[in-house]
Amino acid sequence: MGFTIGGIREMRSGSRRRVRSTECTAVAEYTGLWGWDVVPGARAASGRCSCGDPACAAPGAHPLSFAAPVPAGAGLDDATKAWAEYPGAALMLPVGRAFDVIEVAEAAGLRALVRLERMGLPLGPVCATPTGRARFFVAPGAAAELPQLLYRMGWDDADLDLHCLGPGAHITAPPSDLGGLGPVRWLRPPTLDTAGSPPEARLLLGTLAYICHRTHF
Repeated sequence: MGFTIGGIREMRSGSRRRVRSTECTAVAEYTGLWGWDVVPGARAASGRCSCGDPACAAPGAHPLSFAAPVPAGAGLDDATKAWAEYPGAALMLPVGRAFDVIEVAEAAGLRALVRLERMGLPLGPVCATPTGRARFFVAPGAAAELPQLLYRMGWDDADLDLHCLGPGAHITAPPSDLGGLGPVRWLRPPTLDTAGSPPEARLLLGTLAYICHRTHF
């Protein structure tokens, strides 16, 4: 099944080829180098979602229901063949398999990054969205453990702008556009050391909660 945004051809053929080549290379990097599954996702333009549902609750920010994921381990040839079925699709990563995600406001996330690095604490990949959110990749299981972890640290009753995404969630990956608002970008890109072994949430959570609390008030 082909993929367009509202059926509008917005780029010249040469530009389309360059964009598709970039997309396929990014997909192959995620699957082959970092060991993550990649799911083709919807795109949005002028508030309309490419999924075709006029009442879509998350325009340009959800997987395509009819698209099969490109599995971890796929190389460039496999990624190119798979993505050719959905040209222009956003790159989305399923959460809860290789990693969970702790999400905070970008301002708090940037401050936390500085502090965490000064403390010498381990970091996984971190990305920022055009909606002003920072997403910290942590070891799977964080979403289920978060309430208990916050309780043990004394942050369970605090008004924190901090959320954790786990199994069943998907996030838009760089360099894809999120909801027609702009591209997602890396604040700390994945490396061979961090992609497959993101840190346990408890190692970062105290600092993230503290910074979120300070930023909020």
